[in-house]
Amino acid sequence: MQWDNRNRGGRDRGGPPDLMDLVSKARKRFEGVGKGGRFPLLLVIFIVLAIILVYTTVYTIPTGHRGVVLRFGRFSDQVEPGLHFKIPFGVDTVYKIHTDKVDTETFGFRTVRAGIRTEYEKTRAMERESLMLTGDLNVIDVEWIIQFRREDPQKFLFNVRDPIMAIRDISESMIRRIVGNWSFDYVLGNREELNKKAEKELQEILDEYESGIKIVNVRLQNVVPPDPVKGAFNEVNEAQQEKERLINQAQETYNKEIPKARGEAERTINAARGYGLERVNRAKGDVARFTAVLKEYQNAREVTKRRLYLEAFQTILPNAKQIYIIDSEQKGVLPLLQLNQQVGGKGGEAQ
Repeated sequence: MQWDNRNRGGRDRGGPPDLMDLVSKARKRFEGVGKGGRFPLLLVIFIVLAIILVYTTVYTIPTGHRGVVLRFGRFSDQVEPGLHFKIPFGVDTVYKIHTDKVDTETFGFRTVRAGIRTEYEKTRAMERESLMLTGDLNVIDVEWIIQFRREDPQKFLFNVRDPIMAIRDISESMIRRIVGNWSFDYVLGNREELNKKAEKELQEILDEYESGIKIVNVRLQNVVPPDPVKGAFNEVNEAQQEKERLINQAQETYNKEIPKARGEAERTINAARGYGLERVNRAKGDVARFTAVLKEYQNAREVTKRRLYLEAFQTILPNAKQIYIIDSEQKGVLPLLQLNQQVGGKGGEAQ
């Protein structure tokens, strides 16, 4: 069936047009339009408009971010991570704010290169930033860091003109005030307490400003005396450490010797008390025995006297090695017999 030029793009009732004939005629038509110069320009304009439309309509919010949508420059909405659409041609403007990332601001030094061995930089301007006056009028060099997150993107964008500079100014003023309230030695020895105090006060001020910033950590990194007095300060520290060492040694000796001496004293006192109680009880027994003997002596003097005499000899004689009988008129001592000795031998030797 022949293609009917009067029915362009259509089909005759008798059947479908010839495909090759259709392609040839379409090519001739586009070549004719191209010769007039209008088709390429219209095509370029159409493509550019399509790209602009897609670019200004479709946008994505990365993970860990939130988007703030402005419509005609006024806050409209907050969007979560993912693919979104907006009104094109500048009607809607989207700001992407990262809310999960923790940012760090350093004071008194700057990090040149982070890594296993981090490199730092400290210039004259940074040194002026970290030099402070303590409560006892001593100069101290305090370096610290502030770690924070953008918790509320809307407040972060619109409530404070420059949130980062606000954090730096507020934290510097606050740290100077805290250090100025305490002595030099207290600041050196109580950094953890000052960290907590600074973090709490900084968060309270930022919440009062409705900055949308959440303070994660405030940490005093390096607290040292200025360079001109470091030598003297180190000598003082060494002297203090030596003093502490001697005090600890003395305390150790004290803890070792004093309880020992107290134990010895207690033992001696208890022995003396026992000995005194023994002597008293023995004396009381002797008194009671003497009283009983006296009573018996008063009743029967001769019998009691002889009994005492015999009892005394019963105690003395078993311990005597030799016994001597002395005549009252005899001037010399005559051995009479030998006790506790055995004389043995042949020929009738006596024992």
